[in-house]
Order: sequence, then structure tokens, then C-alpha cells
Amino acid sequence: MTRVAVIGAGAIGGTLAAWLAQTHEVIVCARTPLADLEIEAPEAVIRATPRILTDPAAATPVDWVLTTTKTYDCAAAAAWLPGLMGPGTRLAVIQNGVEQSERFPTVPAERTVPVIIDLPAERTAPGRIVQRRDGTILVPEGAAGEALVALFAGTVIDAQTTPDFATAAWRKLAINCSGIVSAITRRAAEVANDEGIAEVMRGLVRECIAVGRAEGATLPDKLADQVVEWTRKAHPDSVNSLHADFVAGRPMELDARNGVIVRLGEKHGIATPLNRALAAVLGAAVHP
Repeated sequence: MTRVAVIGAGAIGGTLAAWLAQTHEVIVCARTPLADLEIEAPEAVIRATPRILTDPAAATPVDWVLTTTKTYDCAAAAAWLPGLMGPGTRLAVIQNGVEQSERFPTVPAERTVPVIIDLPAERTAPGRIVQRRDGTILVPEGAAGEALVALFAGTVIDAQTTPDFATAAWRKLAINCSGIVSAITRRAAEVANDEGIAEVMRGLVRECIAVGRAEGATLPDKLADQVVEWTRKAHPDSVNSLHADFVAGRPMELDARNGVIVRLGEKHGIATPLNRALAAVLGAAVHP
């Protein structure tokens, strides 16, 4: 049986751990103890009782490490790696943004798998998660990517390889960058039905498209309209992680979702005024 360690017990980590625990030996590396996991998935409620570790010193090597922490918690996640990583262990970096491959430099590149995930889920209490739909995973082609796809074969999550991971990552960032409007307005996905807000979302995505193309991604102009339509078709109560973190008073992934567009835009001489302005407004709301 494959041994899998999931670092992080939030909405994404908890959901992945619960599904993988149906067919694999799963360890959850968390800050605080959990009794079990219960996922309210679209078709059923699933439960799992993986082993829970709260001390990195207790970790032993596994076959796979899945890090699902927020990008601002990479240092805390890295503290688990010396114990979990053996000679053949692979690391899947399941995080927002377009810089997954660069976040854990101590792990050899050939054993690091950047992951793009689309899995709408919200944690309602420790170990209790509402999963809005089955979700998808995209990883680069190659042996490591194919091995990760195989890991999810027994779950409802559709994992696939892609020959153009850069485009997949920037396409996901186009969706994520527009989500800042929900955090600022404190409204769920239904906010996209407001045409004024929808036009702001399109502007954010157009900036992302311009920078993504400069970085080598293939992104169509129509993506701006598509992001608005996808958001409108989402569950009206669906809350993105930036919004959830802001309302809860937690740190936010502003840099990974919007700041990176500004930073890389500057590198290429591309103006990104909307992403810059809204990130500044939301940041100021947290740190007056």
C-alpha cells in the first residue's frame, strides 16, 4: 500500500487526505490534533481516520508528500520534509500561483511535481469540509506526473497530465486573480452577477492574460469573459480561499494570486493597475 503524507488539514488537504485514505495509507501533518475527517461531497459523505502528526520530529519517510498549505506557510511545511522525504519520495506541491516548482528548493527538481488543482471546498470546522464538486488535478507530463495521476485513480478527483503545464497554471491564475472581488465585497461567487463587478473581473483577467503570454502561456482573449461565466455558474454560496481567509482574519495569498501578476508584469514592462490597486486595497483592509 502506498504511504502518503498530506501536509495541511485545511479544505484542500483534508479533502485529498480523506479520499486517498479510502485506498492508501495516509498521514496528515497538522498544527493541531484531529479526531477524524468528514467530507460532505456532492454524491456522498465520506469519512476517514488517517494517522495525525503534529510534530515534525515524529515523521518518517513515505512514498509521496503532498503539501497543501497556503503559500505563506511554506516555511512551516518545509519543516516536515527532512523526516518525510526518503531517497525515492516524491513531493507534490499543491498550491496557488505559478511558482510551485520554486517553493521547496531543498527537494530535487526531478522529484518535485507542481500541481494545479480545481477543487471547490470549504472547511466548516476542524476535520469537517464541504466539497462543492468532484474537482480536477493537472500535472506536467512525465514519470512523476503519471505516478501522481495513478495515486488518485481510486478517487472522484480527475487527475491528468498536460503537455503544457505553464498554460494550465496561468489559466488557473486567471480565475484566482479575479476572486479578489469576493474578498473585498465579502460576497460569494454570486457577486459576479453584478455587471459592474463582472467588468472589474474581466479587467483583472486581461492583465493576467498579458503577463501570462509574456511568460510563455497560451491564453485566448475570450478567457476574461469565460472566467466571469464560470464564476456565475459556480454554486452561489461558493467562497474562494482568499475571501475565506480575509473574513476569518487569517493571512492571505495576495502575492500568489495577484501580486505575482504585478511582479512579473514589471519584469516584462506590462502595466497591471487593477491587480496592483485591488491587492493594495485588500492588504490595507487587513493592516490599517
